[in-house]
Amino acid sequence: MDPNHQGPEEYGHDGDGGPPRQRPPRDPLTPGLGQNSPTLARTVQLVAGDFLLTVNPVDGSEIEACPPGERPGRPEKYSAAARAEVDRAARPSVPPGRTRTALPLLARQDERERLVRLLARGRSVRLTGPAGSGRTSLLDVVAEDCSDLAPDGVVRLTGFHRTATELLYDLYYAVYNSPLHRPDRNGLLSCVREIGAVVVLDDVEFGGAALDELLDATPECAFVIGATPEVPAPSADSTVEEVFLSGLERADGIELLERAVGRVLTEEESNWAGDLWFESEGLPLRFVQAGALLKERDRQRAGASAVAEFGVFADAAPADAPVEADQAEEIPLPALGEAAAPAPLLASRLSESARATLRFAVALGGEVPHQAHLPALVGDTHADAALGELAASGLVSPVGSRYRLAAGVLTQLEAAGYGDDTEARALAAAQHYGWWAGHPSVTPERVCGEADALLAALDTLISASFEPQGPPSSPAEGEESPLVQLARTAAPAFAAGGHWGPWERALRSGAEASRLAGEMSDRAYFHHELGILALCGGQLDQARAELEASIGLRGALADKHGTVAGRRALALVSDRDGTAPGLAVLGATAGEEVPEARYEESASPPGGVPAAFPPLRPPADSPTVVVSRTPSLPARSHKVRGGLRGLAKRNLVAAGAGALLVAVLGTVVTLGATSDNDPNAPSNQVGPNPSASVGIDEGDLGADAPKNGDGPGDTGTATTRPTDPGPDGTYGTSDDPTPTGAVEPSGGASGTKGPGSSGTPSSPRPTTPRPSTSKPSTSSTPTGSGSSSPSTSPSGSAEPSVTPTATTPTATIPSNATSASGTASITPVETSSSVSAPASSSQQVI
Repeated sequence: MDPNHQGPEEYGHDGDGGPPRQRPPRDPLTPGLGQNSPTLARTVQLVAGDFLLTVNPVDGSEIEACPPGERPGRPEKYSAAARAEVDRAARPSVPPGRTRTALPLLARQDERERLVRLLARGRSVRLTGPAGSGRTSLLDVVAEDCSDLAPDGVVRLTGFHRTATELLYDLYYAVYNSPLHRPDRNGLLSCVREIGAVVVLDDVEFGGAALDELLDATPECAFVIGATPEVPAPSADSTVEEVFLSGLERADGIELLERAVGRVLTEEESNWAGDLWFESEGLPLRFVQAGALLKERDRQRAGASAVAEFGVFADAAPADAPVEADQAEEIPLPALGEAAAPAPLLASRLSESARATLRFAVALGGEVPHQAHLPALVGDTHADAALGELAASGLVSPVGSRYRLAAGVLTQLEAAGYGDDTEARALAAAQHYGWWAGHPSVTPERVCGEADALLAALDTLISASFEPQGPPSSPAEGEESPLVQLARTAAPAFAAGGHWGPWERALRSGAEASRLAGEMSDRAYFHHELGILALCGGQLDQARAELEASIGLRGALADKHGTVAGRRALALVSDRDGTAPGLAVLGATAGEEVPEARYEESASPPGGVPAAFPPLRPPADSPTVVVSRTPSLPARSHKVRGGLRGLAKRNLVAAGAGALLVAVLGTVVTLGATSDNDPNAPSNQVGPNPSASVGIDEGDLGADAPKNGDGPGDTGTATTRPTDPGPDGTYGTSDDPTPTGAVEPSGGASGTKGPGSSGTPSSPRPTTPRPSTSKPSTSSTPTGSGSSSPSTSPSGSAEPSVTPTATTPTATIPSNATSASGTASITPVETSSSVSAPASSSQQVI
């Protein structure tokens, strides 16, 4: 197609007149406006003292000993340009809208000069004045005068909801360039000791010993401290100078009111200002608020005159336009009571966005949200201009880098009904901050800047949960509580940003919120983080308690990753305090009572040395149980140190005892293996089947051997009784046949012959002796006549073995019988249970 003449299909129509084609979907302008995709958890790794801390918002932070290569060196200080940027960030942002006229500092010249003079000498001074006395404005002027007095310049800090330790860390981060590094107590003191600056500390909430600790840690700094009379005074031996601020004189108050209005007051307005001065005790804040009332009255008069002259749709005259005297009588001056508590009257004349901002501030305990959050909270795209209206009316005052409701405004607004929907406003703020703090584009530093507002929302909702009506609304089933979500998203950001005071407050609020909501997994997370925080702060007992609680909850939930992280941190706690698992069982230190021990368990001595051999146990079938009580041993006179050093000593003693035991056992086994190499030893003759026979030279068993030719029915038992009873059928009569043969015994002793038996012994035949074998052998002779075989006696002489041709029942031979050679053969013989034989006797050859 011709590119200069576009066809209908270029506009979504087909050339043939068919239905228009569907346009392709447009890509989202930003990835965040499209479909939400799961994002990775934002983890931050920082060095905290001797630990390497990995902030993990999912399973809990992981902590380990910092490797030497990961430890940062000594931090460097900011340059002059960087210090100017830090000072600008410490001041509150300029509210949007029309530029306000800066009011001069009236009747404070003497105090100003005295403060500068003391600071130039290196002295610290405390400026005490009631809220609304112009203390903050005076400190700002003094800071400008002292900008070139110290090498590290001027450092602005706020003591609102801060402790002495937190202020030391704030001072450290304001001077040193140390990102992702939080030194321990010793490292912190070493660094702040080298800071030489004029520190402007406003809204401090502590005094006495805590203030002395702060001053002693920074000997090269000069402090100018702003506080109210309710704050405890410095200690008696402190070198801090005191400067008090009082109210303005009547003339100074009227002059300040005229500068705020921008014109000269009338006589009636001057009298009204005099009454206000008496009622407010000359506080400058009240005259600033009275000036806002007079300016609003002038604006109303200008608007009324414009409508009367030109109509409803005519433009109103500017607020600072001159007003004729006769027009002032149309709108009366505010009453004295309204001028003394002007917050409700001033709020009624503000825009709707400004009034909604005041309601959020009341719900948050006086904390005014940052102007960047007002459009989302109020629901108006131009709600950021509301902060300018509040500042011009004197309803807010700067606190650090933020704004809070001015002194007395919170109480006045609550009395006027601005606190009726406190819980709903706080819940909306918690939901907004919970989403915002968890967004990937929000840095931890920005979250730390909103710490006070976030914590105020948590405190308000938790306090409302304890009231009889309970929280304003409960989350639906399956949804996370807004309080828990806010605490879980804000706490890791506080930890990564170095604001550990708000981190601890967020964790404790989250633990309480998760307990109220019944969410065990979140509660385990908060306990784990509290344990990590306590471990980093050196509070080992608290760390152990928090980690054990977390491990118990995660064990019930079968949370493997969280349990592993908790056990690692708990092992690090045990390593730090010197109590390893099972150390108490291994041994007790001297001076401690040893628990009573039974026979079933060994009692450890006081020194912790394990016994080399356990005590003997009673038989299992014993009818009685004997319990042995070990009395407590007296304590040693010297103190034995426990911990890892004691454990090492016990390990050395146990290892020595074990080595000695192994050496003894090895010696016994070696001696037993090499003591006897004789294969014919009696211990080598034992087999699995018991034998009733004996060796060649060991004699007989005292029983007759079976005859040759015994049938299978023969039991193999040696006997001398006739095998045939004869014709009469009775054994032992004269008609019994004579046995045809007998087994010759083998052994050193001759066979026995009972009295009355007939037979002639055969003459011995000399033969060579046979070598002994491991098994005994039995020789038999042919049937008919007895035969003899020589045998060797233990003494070495050959003795005939006589085989009788006929035997009768044997008789007992006396134990003192001797052998044919005249010597007794005494040889121990192993017998079985089925054969009874004499073990050490010999028989006489008859």
